[in-house]
Amino acid sequence: MNKLVRGADDAVADIANGAVLMIGGFGLSGNPENLLQALHKKGVTNLTVISNNAGIESEGIGVLLAAGQIRKMISTYVGENKIFEQRTREGTLETELVPQGTFAERIRAGGAGIPAFFTPAGVGTPIAQGKETRDFDGRPYLLEHWLRADFALIKAYRADRWGNLTYRKTARNFNPIMATAARVTIAEAEEVVEPGGLDPECIVTPGIYVQRLIQGAAYRKPIERRTIRKREPGQ
Repeated sequence: MNKLVRGADDAVADIANGAVLMIGGFGLSGNPENLLQALHKKGVTNLTVISNNAGIESEGIGVLLAAGQIRKMISTYVGENKIFEQRTREGTLETELVPQGTFAERIRAGGAGIPAFFTPAGVGTPIAQGKETRDFDGRPYLLEHWLRADFALIKAYRADRWGNLTYRKTARNFNPIMATAARVTIAEAEEVVEPGGLDPECIVTPGIYVQRLIQGAAYRKPIERRTIRKREPGQ
């Protein structure tokens, strides 16, 4: 039952070239920083990454992109990452852009064992090209398929050795649903406690979904774009 492994390098040791990964985070919030660093150091390539976006050039998933380790991104937007934008425009990075609600539901469906579902999002746009459309109550809906992965790399706030996870505020984002939709879920947490050390009412991801756990360290928690309100005279 003890899911705790020695460190990030051990946790990602069996991620091979060509793997399909889900990586938690929204922008740079909730990124599994230690696992991403270990994956970059390992040097695996030809990866398919399912993540909301790719951070920025020098942080988060952007480091993997800059190193040419990613073949395909399945995301909701290009965001602030100039490398992501450039490689998508050049055609050197295969990119599948998905409406954000559809993205979340495809991951949730993968975790729930639901192969496909219908949604109105994307009807009449390039998103609909090549997809089945069906009318329900006089409204067209697109058929969308689940998303699943070989590995999910996620970030939690606190965990116990059994792999039960809690999250902190917006850093929760896509991490919990990704934990359910991968063959192997690898979690890192800022603090790891003994079983019984977490309030059962606060556990979001039960340990049954987590295969490996590491104690994270040296979190930088960078900000994607810092915005500061100008002070008015006299303040």
